[in-house]
This record gives sequence, C-alpha cells and structure tokens, in this order.
Amino acid sequence: MQNDRTNTQTDTLANPQRRQGMKILLAGSLGMASITSSQSAKASNNCIHDYNQTVDYQGLHQAGVITPDTKEAIFVAFNITVTQKIQLQKLLQIISQRIANLTRPQTLSIGKNDQLPPAESGMLGQHLSPDSLTVTIAVGHSLFDQRFGLSDKKPSKLIPMPRFPNDRLQKQWCGGDLSIQFCANSRESVIYALRDIISHTNKYMIPIWKIDGFLPARDIDNHTTAVNLFGFKDGTGNAANTDAAKMDELVWVTKANHEPAWCIGGSYQAIRLIRFNLEFWDRTPLEDQENDFGRYKHSGAPMGMKHEMDDPQMNKDPHGDRILFDSHMRRAEPRIPERHVAKLRRRSFSYSLGVLPSGQMDMGLIFVAYQNDLKKGFIDTQNRLNGEPLERYIKPFGGGFYFVLPGITKDNNYLGKKLLDT
Repeated sequence: MQNDRTNTQTDTLANPQRRQGMKILLAGSLGMASITSSQSAKASNNCIHDYNQTVDYQGLHQAGVITPDTKEAIFVAFNITVTQKIQLQKLLQIISQRIANLTRPQTLSIGKNDQLPPAESGMLGQHLSPDSLTVTIAVGHSLFDQRFGLSDKKPSKLIPMPRFPNDRLQKQWCGGDLSIQFCANSRESVIYALRDIISHTNKYMIPIWKIDGFLPARDIDNHTTAVNLFGFKDGTGNAANTDAAKMDELVWVTKANHEPAWCIGGSYQAIRLIRFNLEFWDRTPLEDQENDFGRYKHSGAPMGMKHEMDDPQMNKDPHGDRILFDSHMRRAEPRIPERHVAKLRRRSFSYSLGVLPSGQMDMGLIFVAYQNDLKKGFIDTQNRLNGEPLERYIKPFGGGFYFVLPGITKDNNYLGKKLLDT
C-alpha cells in the first residue's frame, strides 16, 4: 500500500495536467477555488487588529460614556467592604492609578524573585497595548449611607432601581456600591483589565455580579450601527457624540442641573440586564417583528422610508398607520414636539450567559443609558415603553442605577476627589 501511494504521488507530480486538476479539486473541496493567493493575503491584512489605539482617560468627563463603540465589554458591580472614609479614598486612588496604567502602552519588567506571586497575570505577555481600553467608574445610591458620611452629597436623582411592570428582578443581579464598565476591542483586553483592578483592590471591595457584553465585529469595523440579537439595529436614534452642546444637554451634569457641585462633569448611568426569548422571537413573522420595532429589519429604515437615518416623519403619520403607536420606536422616541424626547444616550451590548433551567438560551441585551437627569432620561423613557408588544419577548432581570464620577483633571487628580473633599 505504501508503494501504491508513493507511485500515485510521483505520477501526479510528473503530470502537469493531473497536478492542476488535483489543485482545482482540492480548492473546490475547501470552498476556495476562486480565492487567489493575493486575495487571501489581502483578506488577512484586513483582519489585522490594531492593539495600539489609545483613549485618553483624563479630562472633565470619564472615558467610556460617549466614546465610540468597541467590540467587547465587561460590567461588574462591587460592594465596598471597608468602613472608613480614608479607606474609600485609598480605593479610588488605586483605581485611578490602575486606569492610568492600563490605558497606556508599556513593557512589563520581569520579577526577579520567583518565590513571590507575579506582579500581574501575564495573560497579555510582556508588552501591553491599550486596545482602545476605557474603564468607567460609577457609584450606587448605597454608597451614600452612613458608612462614609456622604449622605448629604448624594446626587439628587440617584435612587435604587425600581421594579417596572415587566421586570423579574433577581437580587443577585442587582445594585452595588460601585459599578465598573470595561470596554475594549478584544476579549483578552477587558479580562486583563478586570483582573488587574481586582488584584489591586480586593482588600477594599468584592464583586457581587458580573456580565460580559459584545457587539458584532463587522458592524464596529464598518462603523455601522450595531445589530442586536433580535437582528435589528440598536441605537440608531443616538445623538452624535461629536455634538458637545447636545452631550451637555442630554448626558453631562452641568450647573444647569442643580446637582451638588462635585457632580459637574459626571452622568447618571442606568444598566438593565434584559433576557431575550429568542426561541419565541425566531418563530414570529417578519411583519410582526418590524411592526413591533417600527423599522425594517435589514435596512434599519423607519417603516415607509428607505434608509436607516431617514426622518420617520411621525407628524405625517398622525394615526399610526405606518409606524404603529405601540412600536418600540414610537414609544421610546415619539418626537413630539421635538427630537430627543428621550433625554439620554445609550451604549448597549449583547450578552450570552449559557442555558436556562428551562432549556432556553440565556441571551439578551445589556442596556446602558447615560443621562444628566435619571428621571427625564431612562425612567420617563421606560414608563413610555411599559406595555409595548416587545414585552412578550423580553424580561429584565437585573442591573442598577449609578452615578458616573467626574473625570480626572489637574484639580481633580483621582476619581471621586471632590466627592470626598470635606
């Protein structure tokens, strides 16, 4: 048998026509007959990931709120385990130092004492690249209890997240003294940052819930609106993050919001963990899916329009004949009397946790909204959405309300400094 195989290979190599035929057969079997070597090289070059991109962590505002979308995210809530204000100050100083360290390129020194634990996890090697990493810190209402003497400094709209009519909130997925949002363009970058923060702060706080998020790589790479697990574009109506005046109006706390002085430059964060019933959704007719959203599935255009960013012209559809009154689009953003009735800017991710005891996939949306007024932003928007047809397919089960600390500046040289100043 060995001789037969050798003879066949020799005969093939000696016969150019047969050799060419074998090439075509092999290429066809791999589904690649039409791809040339140059095309393969070009495709490979297009897939090269740029890990060197940086996002400045400094400024009046924290990064990660209106920063352009990334492919990967982790959301973690913590409870503070220390009880003294000076210890809380130390915690926030350490976190600020770690953010500064994680968001810049660096080469790690190799420890000389192998009898001690390594200084860091080593999962990214010796040369670290920022990979567009942002780490965003926010505090929950529970931080303003009696432990640290901060009750009189609580942001005026910061409350525990209430239970809305369609919610099925689970205690183990709710609340927390502090939330951290990690965003980057690769899974290993956000995991590395999370491990780094935890290893430096585990004397001060413990995680109580964690969830990983992602966005479609092809949408991020093509700078198009991300598609959620329902197959619809998610976040089309967001105000442009390049419009500074609009961001001040919707997102950032300014003097006009009459909050405690330390809050200026911060923002309210609403996180909602929403489970999708994808098995039920996938059996739903396309017409019903599109009417529930108020948009065409593949183009993202408002019903009756051609392009995603077309004005839905709801004022010319007063009876809801084209975009139904119960549609998600019309309830969330009715545009009556003006644009941006929903006073918020969203930054959401899909999630996939595994399988539920029922055998259904545990997948859905990490809904994240930033606003300078929690009531005019998320709460009023959610109240308009209560009872919408989409509720048949969704079940919120966790999350919380938090306040994003103002950014790091010369006068505010670590996160939370003005909050803790007496």
